[in-house]
Amino acid sequence: MGGAHFRFITRAGWGDAMYHLLLCDEFSSTEAHRIGLVQEVVPTGRQVERAMELARIIARNAPLGIQVTKEAGRKFIEAGEKAAIDAIPHIRERVMGSADAAEGIKSFVDRRAAVFTGR
Repeated sequence: MGGAHFRFITRAGWGDAMYHLLLCDEFSSTEAHRIGLVQEVVPTGRQVERAMELARIIARNAPLGIQVTKEAGRKFIEAGEKAAIDAIPHIRERVMGSADAAEGIKSFVDRRAAVFTGR
């Protein structure tokens, strides 16, 4: 009764969510992947290793870019498309004027890995 039913619908879509909600069934990791509840399925026992691999990849990216990507995604889920679109100018201003944006462009031109500072 905490809202899982409507969150399930937003993540898996009406058809798949209602199928499983109304059947009250259990489903496999393969099905969870197929309906979009998880992004990967890894062999048993490899979950932490894979999670850490993904965390290292994400940590190499621009912190501000990661932050605003998460914020924009949440804005869309929580408030809808119009609110997400209305937030774009603020996001653009916050990111494009940053030292990290300049570093990202410079590192691309210099053909080197970027060194982001979160500023």
